[in-house]
Amino acid sequence: MLEKVDLTKKLDKEAYKEMIGPLVEKLGTLQRLAKDLKIPIIAVFEGWDAAGKGTIVNEMIQALDPRGFVVFTTNEPSVEESLRPYLWNFWIRIARRGRIVIFDRSYYNRMLSSAAAKHPGGDEFQETCADISSFERQLTDNGTLIIKLFLHISKAEQKNRLEKLEADKATSWRVTKQDWKNHQKYDKSQAAIEEMLQQTDTNYAPWTIVEAHDRKFAVAKVLTTVIQAMEKQIDEKQLSLPSVEQKPLPIATAEPPVVGQDLLKIFTSSVLTDLDLSKNLGEEEYHIKLKDYQQQIRELGYLCYSQRLPVIVVFEGWDAAGKGGCIRRLSENLDHRGYTVIPVGAPSDEEKEYHYLWRFWKNVPKAGHIAIFDRSWYGRVLVERVEGFCREDEWRRAYKEINEMEEQWHRFGAVVVKFWLQIDKEEQQCRFEARLANPEKQWKITGEDWRNREKWDQYETAVDEMFFRTSTRHAPWTIVEANSKNYARIKVLETVINAINQKIK
Repeated sequence: MLEKVDLTKKLDKEAYKEMIGPLVEKLGTLQRLAKDLKIPIIAVFEGWDAAGKGTIVNEMIQALDPRGFVVFTTNEPSVEESLRPYLWNFWIRIARRGRIVIFDRSYYNRMLSSAAAKHPGGDEFQETCADISSFERQLTDNGTLIIKLFLHISKAEQKNRLEKLEADKATSWRVTKQDWKNHQKYDKSQAAIEEMLQQTDTNYAPWTIVEAHDRKFAVAKVLTTVIQAMEKQIDEKQLSLPSVEQKPLPIATAEPPVVGQDLLKIFTSSVLTDLDLSKNLGEEEYHIKLKDYQQQIRELGYLCYSQRLPVIVVFEGWDAAGKGGCIRRLSENLDHRGYTVIPVGAPSDEEKEYHYLWRFWKNVPKAGHIAIFDRSWYGRVLVERVEGFCREDEWRRAYKEINEMEEQWHRFGAVVVKFWLQIDKEEQQCRFEARLANPEKQWKITGEDWRNREKWDQYETAVDEMFFRTSTRHAPWTIVEANSKNYARIKVLETVINAINQKIK
């Protein structure tokens, strides 16, 4: 494919001068429009060594308001980055609404610079392609514009440029032994590059090949490509905005159809219906097991650290189901330097400016550490679904997005343990009333808890679908019978111990 690209394309000085002014002016105008429409934009620059990525990125940003963009240069992963899943470094840098992120080399660097490039048909290469495609699809589904540019030069041109850089004292430092090694592997690298381009060229994030022998031509093509992509995205966004006369479309919720409710129950199955919530544990047995399991958890915490094993524990469940008590028993004997508890509530104003998974990727534990989530990303398919805080298409596609995220964590080596704490309505009522009667616990009960209780059936429907669509081999759900707090706490500890033991070497 690349060998067929016409690298002789040029722009003379006069034609370039005539084009560049209007392009620069247009790009600045579009940046302001994208900001007003809150469109997040990611521009990816990839290409051969010495293809001119830095120069062209610099030309592009001269047209932009510096307050509205940021440039990230991707090199080999740092120690901190290598201790987390590969895409973590890019999830935490995605564009917020109305801003532009420019990657001078990007998440594609792994395929172009690692051993995977030697085996473009190998598992690592294929998995990285799949992970990147899902990453880009998730962002574009959420409204992000992704513009991908590959700067292409020939092997001979690359050699000329490296020699020229090396001959100049001011730029010789930019040429390394690795650059020359890469040059020697140009032909082999081209096969990996073409495979990468083919597998990740999608309708939602297509590649543009930039003929980069002539700098002026390359700059003009890059600016034109960026402008065309931004214009298209802006037009689509403006068309999607409701006019003054239009009423906004209703947001779908989990409300079941109001026809034949009794008949509907006949056809509705629930994994929660037949749970034995009478399971209990006496005080003496509870305290014996608690002491034993907490000691095991402490020892496993050290083993996780020494073996660089990340652990992610998720707690979901009904209000007052006992999540906090389980988390305390799980964490109170752990070394405080090795774990973090992340309480998850409604997203902040800043978090709303990003893809909803951004705030969870930010908190992925590094290898050897434990992250305990008190509520989680499953709020998308539970409270946001039932309360109408997101559209139906958004919560429906969240099942796939969540599964992809958890699978990437699993492949990184993480232990993912997910709990749903189940109590019945009578037990919840008793716990609500007990909290109201205790001045020290009244803060735990809010009007929202009572409102959620009124929608019990709708939440139960959402929970059932969540189990069905997101209980996977690598991240299964564990349902905890939680009417008995003692029983629930011991089951949680035992499940975490078993999950970690399966991964400990």
